[in-house]
Amino acid sequence: MVDYLNNCSSLKVVVLVGFGLGGVIFGASALLAPSVFNFDKSGSYECGFDPFEDARSRFDVRFYLVALLFIIFDLEVAFLFPLVGGSFPAGGVAIAVVFLGVLTLGFVYEWSQGALQWS
Repeated sequence: MVDYLNNCSSLKVVVLVGFGLGGVIFGASALLAPSVFNFDKSGSYECGFDPFEDARSRFDVRFYLVALLFIIFDLEVAFLFPLVGGSFPAGGVAIAVVFLGVLTLGFVYEWSQGALQWS
C-alpha cells in the first residue's frame, strides 16, 4: 500500500509540474507577446486558396489525390503494427513482405505516371 501511495504521489508531482510549467509558459507568452491586431491573420485559412472566393469554386483534384495516398499508406502502417508486436502467425513475415511489395509497386506506378507532380 505504501508503494502504491509513493507511485501516486510521484505521478501527482509530475502532473502538477507539467500543468505549472504549461501555465507559466502560457502566461509569459500572453504578457510578453505584442498584441497588434491583424484582420488577415485572424481570419480562417482555407487550404491555400483565397478565403474571399465564392463557396462554390473549383477544388483542385491533387488535394484529393494526396489525401487518398495518405490514407492508403497510413492504413499500411496500421496493418504492419501486429508484425512489430509479434502477433503475426507463422509465415506472417512473408505475408508482410508481399504486402509491402504490392504497395511499393503501386507507389512506383503512381510516381511514374506523375500523380505526385504539382506542376
